Amino acid sequence: MIIDRITCQPVSTDCWPYSIPPVARLVQDGLTLDTPITFLVGENGSGKSTIVEAIAEAYGLDARGGRAGRKYVNDRPKTLLGETIKLHGRIVGNKRDRKGYFLRAETAHGFMSFVSGMYGYWEENVMEMSHGEGFLTVLNTMFRDPGLYIMDEPEAALSFTSCLKLVEIMKQVAHTGGQIICATHSPILTALPGATVWELGKHGIRKSSWRELELVDNWRRFLENPNFYMGD
Repeated sequence: MIIDRITCQPVSTDCWPYSIPPVARLVQDGLTLDTPITFLVGENGSGKSTIVEAIAEAYGLDARGGRAGRKYVNDRPKTLLGETIKLHGRIVGNKRDRKGYFLRAETAHGFMSFVSGMYGYWEENVMEMSHGEGFLTVLNTMFRDPGLYIMDEPEAALSFTSCLKLVEIMKQVAHTGGQIICATHSPILTALPGATVWELGKHGIRKSSWRELELVDNWRRFLENPNFYMGD
């Protein structure tokens, strides 16, 4: 495991994001990672993206996305949580030499257009592909070496079939000694066998099985009776 525990020791907890229950619980108890693949799930605003962004910053990845040791935007300071979060485990080398990548759905398209064809990235022109095809090209190219790979809602651009392809990429990362931390709303990704799922909400953070997840229950109910949710 590259990272087996995450802690946070802010000077003050009276401001955002420490007021978000999952972040407050992270400050209080820390978070132990005991499997190569970890998912954070929760409603919008639950803090999952805030936490994965801070983990990326603490490891040396640009918060807007990209690989270790490279900055997509150089003038952005670290977030407040990124300044105070601490990573523990088998972290080797300085931040420029570490293997890793942060795929952030909301900024991925701009980043991919900026670096396509540059040394150390992919040769294909992802601007000539669909959004989903571009995502898979990036994942297949950048998620190879053992390292820390962080994703924020990667399913945003992916179809059902493409999500299954992402699951296979995740399995390969874990098999080769890498580690993944992923914030997601996807019942497909979170079903990956052997992964740990943390559910974030007003309760804070709790470990959950796939079948117990609220998002899985909501999808199950919707697929069984969509008209109930459509008001018909």
